[in-house]
Amino acid sequence: MKKILAIALGLLAITTTVAANEIDKRQILPITEMQRDHVLTEMRALLSGTQNILDALLREDMAAVARYARSLGMGMVHKAEDHLKAVLPKEFMQLGMSVHKDFDQIAIDAESLKDPKHTLRQLSESMKKCNACHAGYQIRVKEQLAQTGTHPSHHGHY
Repeated sequence: MKKILAIALGLLAITTTVAANEIDKRQILPITEMQRDHVLTEMRALLSGTQNILDALLREDMAAVARYARSLGMGMVHKAEDHLKAVLPKEFMQLGMSVHKDFDQIAIDAESLKDPKHTLRQLSESMKKCNACHAGYQIRVKEQLAQTGTHPSHHGHY
């Protein structure tokens, strides 16, 4: 057992070292602290809501699936998003809006089809968008960029 643990810890150390040495090539999105808080609060709500949907699917409670999905749909988008449109890339905003539309469709289909496997497929497709976004972008607060001397123009679109 100790030998397996030692091997696992060694692999973890190697993996951590390799990951720490990799350069983050995601596009930097320079935004204010307030904008960052807005974006991250919405992302946490999407994550929590997705977990609620999965829980409801496990119980095969399609009415709850629809309710949770609808709360993550376009109705979740607020007027406050307008201040983000001016500072975030169009592609980022389009990806986010398409996820909200996905949840509206999940809600509609959960109510009408009542098919958990169909909903799981839809959720899986929508989660690919979340992964693509997190793989392509990183959020930085403008003030922190100024303090570190990092400038977003030093990073291209990756």
